[in-house]
Amino acid sequence: MYRTLKMASLALRHNIMRAALTTLGIVIGVAAVITMMEIGNGAKAAIQRTMASMGANTLVILPGAMTIAGVNTGSGAMMTLTPQDVEAIMKECPSVVWAAPIVRARAQVVYGNRNWVPTYVYGTAPLFLDIRDWTEMAEGEAFTDHEVLNSSKVCMVGQTIVRELFGGRSPLGKHVRIRNVDFKVIGVLRKKGANLMGLDQDDILLAPWTTIKYRVVAASLTGGNQSSTSIANTAEVNTLNMVYPELQQNLYAVPSITEQTDTAQPIRFPNVDQILTAAPSADQVHPAIEQLSALLRQRHRLRDSDPDDFIIRDMTEITKTMSATAEMMTKLLLCVAMISLVVGGIGIMNIMLVSVTERTREIGLRMAVGAEPGDILRQFLTEAVLLCLLGGTMGILLGRGSSYVVSLVLHWPTAVSVGAILAAVLVSASVGIAFGFYPAYKASRLDPIEALRYE
Repeated sequence: MYRTLKMASLALRHNIMRAALTTLGIVIGVAAVITMMEIGNGAKAAIQRTMASMGANTLVILPGAMTIAGVNTGSGAMMTLTPQDVEAIMKECPSVVWAAPIVRARAQVVYGNRNWVPTYVYGTAPLFLDIRDWTEMAEGEAFTDHEVLNSSKVCMVGQTIVRELFGGRSPLGKHVRIRNVDFKVIGVLRKKGANLMGLDQDDILLAPWTTIKYRVVAASLTGGNQSSTSIANTAEVNTLNMVYPELQQNLYAVPSITEQTDTAQPIRFPNVDQILTAAPSADQVHPAIEQLSALLRQRHRLRDSDPDDFIIRDMTEITKTMSATAEMMTKLLLCVAMISLVVGGIGIMNIMLVSVTERTREIGLRMAVGAEPGDILRQFLTEAVLLCLLGGTMGILLGRGSSYVVSLVLHWPTAVSVGAILAAVLVSASVGIAFGFYPAYKASRLDPIEALRYE
C-alpha cells in the first residue's frame, strides 16, 4: 500500500496543473455541500428558536372540568393545580426543563388619567420568561423568586402597554394601578408581535403570581372584567339609613344565609389557573406529556379508573409543520450541492480515462515485468481516490471559509456541522472509487503485447 501511494503521488506530480484542475470539481462540490449544510443547520436552528419563541415546545396544563347538577362547567373550573405541582414537575420530570405557574386576571391597568385592559394580565414566576424566550429585556429587569415569595407589587409590561398607557415613553420606575393595587414597573419586555392566532403578544403585564393571586384576584378567574366587579353598587347599600336616619344600621349590607351559601367567598387557597412548561426540544414533547400525566395523577391521588382532573395541551401541529419545512429545506440544499459532487466525479473519470490512454505503454511495461491486473487496478484506483481526498480536504477548508464569510457579510445564521465534514470525506473517497473504478478496470484489462506496441 505504501509503494502504491508513493507511485500514485509521483504520477500525479508529473502533471500538477492537470491534477489541480481535476480536483477543482471535487473541491467545489465538497465546499458546496459543507456550506449548504451549515447554512441549512443555521436556518433550522433559527426556525427552532422561532418555534420556541412562539411556544411550539411548550405544554400548557389546565385544571379539569367538573359537572354540577348535570351541567359541565368546562375546563378550568376545578381547583386542582397548585404551586407544589410546579415544584414537583421541576424535580421529577427529566423531559421538562422549565415550569411556571400562571394566575390570570382580567382587569384595567390605570396610569394617571389613562386606562387600558390588556389581553394578558399574568401572575407568574421568573421562569415564564425562559419558557417564552423573553429573557432579553427591552428595558429594566425581571422580578425575582424572592419578590414572588414576598408578594412584591412589581410588574413588567409589554410594548403595547407602553404605547397605550405611557405614550411610548419609558415606564421604568412609574406606578400603575390594578384594582386599586399599586404596582411599580421594573421592566419592559422586548417586542414580539402577534402570535399564530393573531393575538398581540405585546399586550401583556407580568407580575409575581402571589401578588396577582392574593392582592388582585383573590379567587379563580371569572369570565368578565374583574375590575368592573370590584365596586359595589352604592345605591343598594344602607338605603334604610336614608329613610330612617335615627336607626343605627350596619355600614355595609349584611348578606342573608341563602346569599352566603350561594356566593363563594374568596379564600386563600394556593391554586393556580394553569401551569406552563417547556420541553428541551420538539422530540421531547411526547415523553414530557407522559411524565407530567403520571406525576400529576400520582400527586392528585387518582385511581386507575378515575379520569384526569387536568388537561395537557401541546403545539404538535405547529411543531410538525415547522420541522417538516426545515427538513425539506436542508434536503433541498443538500441535493443541489450533491450535483456539484457528481459533476466533479465525472471530471475525475474523464481525466483518468485520458491518463490511461496516455500511459498505455507504461501499463504494458509494468505488466511485462510481472505486474498483475490487480496491481494495475489498485494503482489507478489509488490515484483517483487520492485526487478526491485532496480535493475533499481543500473543499472542507473552502466550505468552512465560505460559511464564515456568509455569516459575516450576509448575517445569515450558520452552524458548524461535524457530520457534514465527515460525510464530505467519505463522499469524496466514494466518488473516487465509483468514478475511478472504470478507468482503472480498463487499464488492468489491457493486453501487455498490444500495450507495448501502442504509440
